[in-house]
Amino acid sequence: MIAEREVWNEIPLLHVYPEGRKDESLPTAVFFHGHMSAKEHNLHYAYQMAEKGMRVLLPDALLHGEREEGLDEVQMSLRFWEIVLTSIEELAYIHEKIHEKQLAKGEIGVGGTSMGGITTLGALTVYPWIKAAAVMMGAANYVQLAKAQMAQFESKGFKLPITDEERKQMLSTLEQFDATKNKGILNKRPIFFWHGEQDTTVPFSPTYSFFKALKDDYEEVPEHLHFMNEREAGHAVSRPGMLAATEWLARHIAQ
Repeated sequence: MIAEREVWNEIPLLHVYPEGRKDESLPTAVFFHGHMSAKEHNLHYAYQMAEKGMRVLLPDALLHGEREEGLDEVQMSLRFWEIVLTSIEELAYIHEKIHEKQLAKGEIGVGGTSMGGITTLGALTVYPWIKAAAVMMGAANYVQLAKAQMAQFESKGFKLPITDEERKQMLSTLEQFDATKNKGILNKRPIFFWHGEQDTTVPFSPTYSFFKALKDDYEEVPEHLHFMNEREAGHAVSRPGMLAATEWLARHIAQ
């Protein structure tokens, strides 16, 4: 496996590929990291996929990794949805660049952990070219999650720096990326979920409920939908979960 640092249109990323195969068109995935994390922290996912003959691009999200601006955790949390929506927007550029450079064999897959899993589910609602997805500790219920986050801040005495009109506009924008509002847009594409039942950061129940709600839509291709849960796990993906996710992406992107 080779990992090279590159910058695409001011987006720092790690470009990971099997040794000696940089210039080949390979099954390709973009993998997003979590909140307060960085691209390097998901290299173990990229390693597993590169070992299976894949190319993987690991971008730094806005305000993270090489793009950090010295904000504290509260400041970062207040900009959570700006970060997510920026990553979704930047994915379009990365996708365009992948094909311009003829790096991908067919269409690409997308995956991510925590905030990266949330980003992945939002991206699925706007990019029909995503071939397959792996969502670790993610959530599709953008509007519900945003409301819960705001309520949590306000319960601690924080005054959110937005007006009522801005709050309404933000929720209206997030609704456009909320897969729970339009399940059909997923179009039976292969999606793998992993979630720990004890997760208190991104709660298990809403994501599992979304998965169950998808089952009717995937009735003709049940093999395209899988949920791996671990009863004692919290907000940290287990090694079996990581291996299952990378195997899923390798298998479905290569098809």
